[in-house]
Amino acid sequence: MTVSVRLNEEDSTLFRDYAALHGISLSELIRRSVLEHIEDEYDMRCYERAMQEYRQHPEETYSLEEMEKELGLA
Repeated sequence: MTVSVRLNEEDSTLFRDYAALHGISLSELIRRSVLEHIEDEYDMRCYERAMQEYRQHPEETYSLEEMEKELGLA
């Protein structure tokens, strides 16, 4: 798939210089940056969901040792 991104001259220079600094193409810089942003947002949503569940049921927590036993890892 091909995607076009319009940048002003200042942003274009910044992006190209940053990509060159890291020895990657502009396309790879953009791909990595977008994927990292998506992963960060996904992680934050998982954290928020877990915290919400914890706040609703704080008594349902387990230590690492308890979880290892439960999963047969200890």
